[in-house]
This record gives sequence, C-alpha cells and structure tokens, in this order.
Amino acid sequence: MPNIKAELARLKQAHLYRSRRISDSATGVRLHIDGRDLLSFCSNDYLGLANHPEVVKAMQDGVARWGVGSGASHLVNGHSSAHHALEEELAAFTGRPRALLFSTGYMANMGVIAALCGRGDYVFEDRLNHASLLDGGLLSQARMQRYPHSDAIALDQKLSKYDNGDKLVVSDGVFSMDGDIAPLPALAQTTKQHNAWLMVDDAHGFGVLGKNGGGCVEHFALGIDDVPILVGTLGKAFGTFGAFVAGSEELIEYLIQKARPYIYTTALPPAVAEATRASLKLLQAEHWRREKLQSLIKQFRSGASELGLQLMDSETPIQPLLIGDNDKAMAMSAKLLEHGILISAIRPPTVPEGTARLRVTFSAEHTKGDVDRLLTALEQAQ
Repeated sequence: MPNIKAELARLKQAHLYRSRRISDSATGVRLHIDGRDLLSFCSNDYLGLANHPEVVKAMQDGVARWGVGSGASHLVNGHSSAHHALEEELAAFTGRPRALLFSTGYMANMGVIAALCGRGDYVFEDRLNHASLLDGGLLSQARMQRYPHSDAIALDQKLSKYDNGDKLVVSDGVFSMDGDIAPLPALAQTTKQHNAWLMVDDAHGFGVLGKNGGGCVEHFALGIDDVPILVGTLGKAFGTFGAFVAGSEELIEYLIQKARPYIYTTALPPAVAEATRASLKLLQAEHWRREKLQSLIKQFRSGASELGLQLMDSETPIQPLLIGDNDKAMAMSAKLLEHGILISAIRPPTVPEGTARLRVTFSAEHTKGDVDRLLTALEQAQ
C-alpha cells in the first residue's frame, strides 16, 4: 500500500495536485463555478450541442417514455429499440455495416483491445495515445510496443521485427492534449503491408473534421479497409454521453460475445440514446458549426502568434499553449481566472514531463468577442 499522506504532500509540492471545481450551471461556454461567472475555454462540447433545445427535448421525451435507467446490461434485457436505432444510425453515419454502443469511451477502448488481443499477440501504440488505449493494451496481456508520436516509419520498423502472433496498431485520431491529427493514410498503408489491423479512437475528430462531421476517416477519405476498427465517444462533439465502435458485421458480433466491459455493464439509459439521435442529426446537418469553429481557431492562432505565445501544431478546436514549467502553467491559469476566464493547466502525468500547457478548447458557442477577450487576458497573464 502507498503512503497516501506522503504522496498527496508530494503532489502538492510538485504542483501536480488536482482539485475539483463545483459548477452550478448547465454545460456551455458561460459557466457559474464556485460562485463566479466565468467564460470557459476548457470544454469538449465542440459543437455546442450539450444544451441544445432539440437535444434536451429528445432527452426529456426519452425519460418520459423509457424512464431514467436501462435496468440491465445489453445482453440481459437492457437493449432497447432506442439503443438499436442509434447503433443503426451511427453505422450509417460512419459508412460501416454495424456499430456497437458502450457506456463510456474508456470502456470501449479497453474492451476492444482486450477482446482482440491476448498473450502471444502484439499491440503497437502511439506514445501519446490516450490513457484508455494504453490501459487496453496492458489489460490484453499482449506484448505492447510504443512507437514515436505519429511516426509511421518507426512503426514500420517495429512491425517488421515481429512475424508471429496477431498485430494490432492503435492510435488516437486527434490527440487530446496536442490537438494534432494522426497521419492515418500512412498508418493505414503500413498496417496493411504487415497484415495488421488498425484501430483509431476518433473521440475528438467526430463532428469536428470532415464535410459531414465524419471525423478523421472522412477528413482523409479513408474506408473500412483502411481503418477496420473505428471508435468514437458521444460526450464530446455529440454533446451527450457514451461511446461506440463501428466496423464489420463480424467485428461487432465478436465484440458482443467477447468484450467484457460491454457484456458486464449496465446499458446506457435509453433517454441518452434518444438525445444522441437528435444530436447526430444536428451534427450532420448544421455545417455552420464546423465552419464557425474553423473561423474561431484561425482568429485565435493569428492573435496568439502576434503575442509570441508558443502554439502547438493543431488545426482542431484543441489549441494547447505550451508553457513547460508546471508552476508557471498553474500561475497563468490562476491569472486567467482573475480575468474571469477558465482554462485548466495540464500537467504530468497527463502530458510528458516538461510540457505543461494551457489546453485551450473552442466551441461553436464562442463568439469572436470571446476570442478577443481571451487574447487580451493571455497578454496580461504572460
């Protein structure tokens, strides 16, 4: 057992201690937190759908019909027609034969990797993959190899060393802390050459990238042959909760039989599925949300560059400002809070040592005036 008191003290001393804020407002860019009105730039609600009237109404109607909970796991009696309809609509949205709902993205990633790989197999993961992907690799008990960030050449070299056992390559689509997009065409080509499978977690790409919000695969015009296993979460651009895996008929049937986090977990409330069906329609139809996001991102990057701030290479709503030092990142976050702006300081172990940052994220709910206010506050907080 760890010395809990000593470890907590160490975290505080190293400026790695994390505290929760208490919000008294609905999700949005304007929040009431800890008794203060704040302008938030640290939400994953990229399209501003979490509190959209049509999504809220679909949730309310869903509760009126289905009640609050699902009552059981999918394989007992918790799989409703609302769940089934959403799975069919997500399959059509991704251009794949089938989709499978999971209760969270973390569970989806762990469930898929552990179901597909085991002892004697190999999992190859980008060094900056999300914790859920890394934990899925560890849970599978396969031999896990990590390749340098977005380096398809290094991946090719690692794949070449192993001929026995099944091989699964795993990558985020959009990296959650850097905001950059994985080189999926190169990764797809490399995995095919080595008779491996490619799994992409596009949690931060869906809704944001692609003409119709289809994410990284639409952005790069890739198909199921390129990316056989596609994972998405519903709690970001979709504005609701849960996750899904999209792929072939055989893949989904196999996961239903083998993915333990799917089998042994209570199904999502059907009302959440109904809300997601509404948000999926909005996500596809309202192109202006993606267009507005790109306009806000361009405005911010131009202004931040003029201020001499160190931006990371990102064309997505995730726009990290690299600070480096943990203490300085915390201090800048506190100064921004004094100006009524909420941006969290991201520190190790979430990001590598020496790369503490302010993770600025944008929503279609933000205005150009909000971005101007942010830039003014950043100039004063340096």
